[in-house]
Amino acid sequence: SIVDLEKLGERTVWIDCDVIQADGGTRCASITGAFIALMLAMKKLKKNGIIETIPIRDYVAAVSVGVVNGKNLLDLDYSEDSGADVDLNIVKTGSGGFVEIQGTAEREPFTDKQMNKMLALANKGISQLIAIQKKMIGSI
Repeated sequence: SIVDLEKLGERTVWIDCDVIQADGGTRCASITGAFIALMLAMKKLKKNGIIETIPIRDYVAAVSVGVVNGKNLLDLDYSEDSGADVDLNIVKTGSGGFVEIQGTAEREPFTDKQMNKMLALANKGISQLIAIQKKMIGSI
């Protein structure tokens, strides 16, 4: 969703993420970290003259949010995730577009109001992660 495939050309990029130690959202950590790896790879390809321009259109990051004991939480750890009433994984771009929303009501259905609160919390977390990505890899 963030790669311009025409600019990438007939190339396959394979990023394998192994989360060595975790107490929570390995999927979200993998997505956020994989973006950094992708950007570093694209910068190297450009530096070596293999591609003319970096085919990345935007940043991307992911967070988990959920409702645990009636409270909205960001970046659920294992025990929070295991006991969550609701848990969501949210993937968004730096410009605010959704890439993926995956969620489950573990016990009872959740309301639009609860969803909006979780999305607002996810937006804060994703903004923080993208700020860190920008510090690490610079501008696109």
